[in-house]
Amino acid sequence: MRLEWIDDILAVLDSGSLARAAEKRLLTQSAFTRRVRLIEDNIGATLFDRRRKPVSLMPGVRELEFELRELSTRLHGLRHSLKTASDQAGKSLSFVCQHALTTTVSPEIVRVLTEDGETSVRVRSGNQDECLLHLISKEVDFAIMYAVPDDKMQEPVNVFETKTLGMDTLIPVCAPAVRPQVTEAAIPTISYPPEVFLGQVYSRMIAPRLPEGKTAIPKAETALTLAILEYALNEIGIAWLPHSLVATHLSDGRLMCIEDVLPTQILAIRMVRLAKAQPDHAEQIWKQLEDILSF
Repeated sequence: MRLEWIDDILAVLDSGSLARAAEKRLLTQSAFTRRVRLIEDNIGATLFDRRRKPVSLMPGVRELEFELRELSTRLHGLRHSLKTASDQAGKSLSFVCQHALTTTVSPEIVRVLTEDGETSVRVRSGNQDECLLHLISKEVDFAIMYAVPDDKMQEPVNVFETKTLGMDTLIPVCAPAVRPQVTEAAIPTISYPPEVFLGQVYSRMIAPRLPEGKTAIPKAETALTLAILEYALNEIGIAWLPHSLVATHLSDGRLMCIEDVLPTQILAIRMVRLAKAQPDHAEQIWKQLEDILSF
């Protein structure tokens, strides 16, 4: 039984519905629903009564509330104790990046943090929902994520502190062999699922600005930016990818940027952490990254 599963169950118990529990856990409703089914599949039991609206916990699960809360408190305390013991043995920290940023930004962060020869770094990767979940559960010290500048719908809630490290651009790219298809009314694309961050950016910021008369026809869909990059290189269709991820491929001619025909979107690269008092070592790391990094 994983700690985050216990906290998911308690979130439903406290909020009274999957939708409000998803908001409390900083997940989209679809992502939280998948988590709920994963919990039930792993336990081998039905925990949620889907016959009722809103969906709620089965009565037998509600009766275990005291045990669940006690176990959650104990496990959070144990995790903190283990982390503290580890930190006392030597300087160590962990952070999480959105998938594309793990490739482009995390190497420089790791280089900066390990220059003293004493600090060890653990790097995780995930979509934006997963990054926030790692922060909330205190599994990482900070996260590196994309955001749309000045987009209030995407602003982290006030439990987080953010620092903008730099900017990137989501640009339309394709292999040279695919370029002629850009002039057609139906253009082949490689898309993101609508529930992931870049999928939301595409649907809200890119799709409404497609040239009149052009329709995007998805040929493949995946949440992994590195997979989308490979699909574009293999001439499957047009993809919107961060410029930092495709710069080398643009230089060597394997990909072409077609921003003269299709829209782009500016993205901010942000460092995010919990808005609470931090240990001295973590505070020093945050300040160090603020002072040194600029992308």
